[in-house]
Amino acid sequence: MRWKMSVAALRMIRCRRLSTTGPSMKKVLPWRDIPKIAKVTGAVVLGGCVFITYEVVTLNRAVTIDTQAILQEKQKSYIYLRPTPSKEQDKISTGITNKARRELHKAVRTFLELSSRILLRPLDEHLSRVDADPHEVALWVLLKRTRSNTRSVRLQAVQDLAGNHHWHDYQFQTAAQVVDQRTVVGLARTHQVDRRFFLSPPLLPEVQDGFSVEDGLRQLLASLPQSEVDACVQYFTSLALRESSQSLATQRGGLWCFGGNGLPYAQSLTSVPSEKVESFCLQALVQHSKVQSHCDHIVANGGLQLLQRVYQLRKDSQKLQRNIVRIIGNLALNDSAHQAIIQSGWVPVLAELMQSTHIMQASHAARALANLDRDAVKERYQDGVYVLHPQCRNSQPIKADVLFVHGLLGAAFKTWRQKDCDVTEEEKAVIEDYTECWPKSWLAEDCPNLRVLSVEYDSHLSDWRSKCPAENQRKSLAYRSRELLKKLKSAGVGERPVVWVAHSMGGLLVKKMLLDAANDPDLQDLMKNTKGIMFYSVPHHGTFMAEYSVNVRYLLFPSVEVKELCRDSPALRDLNENFLDIAKNRDIKVLSFAETRPTTIGPMIKIQVVPPQSADLGIGDLIQVDMDHLNICKPEKKDSFLYKRSLQFIQDALQGYVS
Repeated sequence: MRWKMSVAALRMIRCRRLSTTGPSMKKVLPWRDIPKIAKVTGAVVLGGCVFITYEVVTLNRAVTIDTQAILQEKQKSYIYLRPTPSKEQDKISTGITNKARRELHKAVRTFLELSSRILLRPLDEHLSRVDADPHEVALWVLLKRTRSNTRSVRLQAVQDLAGNHHWHDYQFQTAAQVVDQRTVVGLARTHQVDRRFFLSPPLLPEVQDGFSVEDGLRQLLASLPQSEVDACVQYFTSLALRESSQSLATQRGGLWCFGGNGLPYAQSLTSVPSEKVESFCLQALVQHSKVQSHCDHIVANGGLQLLQRVYQLRKDSQKLQRNIVRIIGNLALNDSAHQAIIQSGWVPVLAELMQSTHIMQASHAARALANLDRDAVKERYQDGVYVLHPQCRNSQPIKADVLFVHGLLGAAFKTWRQKDCDVTEEEKAVIEDYTECWPKSWLAEDCPNLRVLSVEYDSHLSDWRSKCPAENQRKSLAYRSRELLKKLKSAGVGERPVVWVAHSMGGLLVKKMLLDAANDPDLQDLMKNTKGIMFYSVPHHGTFMAEYSVNVRYLLFPSVEVKELCRDSPALRDLNENFLDIAKNRDIKVLSFAETRPTTIGPMIKIQVVPPQSADLGIGDLIQVDMDHLNICKPEKKDSFLYKRSLQFIQDALQGYVS
């Protein structure tokens, strides 16, 4: 049996959202505390709508609040009380509801009068005479200030709102229902924010029997435009639609990795067949989400809800989850998609990921939230450009940028990890100062007023590893330079002093980008603001490795990048000479590190990938380090010579800009 408690004072109110602090709950109170049965805690008049939150405290053990009923009736002005089945409780339940109705009427009238008086006053008016709990007044005032027309007031209000850790659950729930989209994104980008500020993602619609996420992904891909799209978008889409769990072939890569995370043999995929198909579909959607005109189609065809479903089902797959968040980050580049992204429940998901101990998960989420945060972030972070610091809103002004560029088969995160040691993951967790990415942890700590960026781009030693055959012509330094310069300009690189940090072929790419910037009127600031470049084993004059791969072409087809790395290559010679002229004329500081140990490649080969004579640019200091090609950019610990010398160079190059 259910009793409907009408609330006369609220019959004219259309509440936008109504929630409680948790599942059905019971409290024991003496009869003298009947007036506390309803504590109306958050009716806030903002934007022309009144938002109400109830925290209902039950009497004795007679009443259980059915939160599902409340959610079902959230568009109406009453709630339901359902007594716990009991003969003894049945006798008193009628009296309880009558008393509760009167107390609710009284509390609501008092509350509406009070909140109206507070929230209709100017923000700076003194409120000490208001007859209300100071904590309640503070909450209401902060919520109003988040809607201020003055940007600085809004930003400070969000910071103050997130800084309150002494509130009760009902106050967090009040804020969660009241805040606008701009504020909820700001809260999500606040360091260690309390997750009670966020409403749970909306329930996903029910699916028909036999429906799978694989079917949904295929249908979504089939609905997207295929004409006048990039050749690689077409390739990924057709591949995803063609593959099935029964016919997916084992994928193997080339033999070598050069200048990146390691030089292992590529391994075949080991995930379950359905996950393989989902992976192909998500890779295709990543490519589509880079096309602005396709983003609206993804949103309109239920892509956000479908991705939410896949995300919840594949919580054990970090790779799939990263691709999903990568898609959300690309969609967030379009302001028109922001409302749909927020309403489909992605902000609490991203806020949770921001606090992940997995650096890649956290950084992908940080990029997506930064693209959603148009109130505090003017830059737009394209696919493959990641902010390592600061990932949250930060009141400290950023005075300069440090940009990390990896080499062949490198990555935006793992290339810059701490040197691998023979310890388990559990042991790493207790090692003091151990980091998965030293620019994010150590450099950010030593230079907090720097923006630390890392870029990622696809590069392959062998054409056999090409993910998209149409990419073969895109592997030249010239193409990579044009592609990255557009992304970096969108991210605001060049507006502040810049120091570049590059490993292996990444150093050649940096030199090419700066030469291109010097000849482009729209990119003059990037060249002008470049203060220093740090090279880790960059083959300025080529490498034996490139020649070796050519000699075994029956095993390995050399890619464009590797051909460009051959010793005494005319392209490398011209690149080096032209860059030296600019670097000397503009007095750019240069520091180069050279490897002295051979690198183990496969089970039988050891080779010094970049000899010191090739790592010597011809200007600046050259420091030979007792490390191999892979570890020369991976300091052993924070107080090691490699890190301390790198930090000193960055600080010297940015002298006067960083502390």
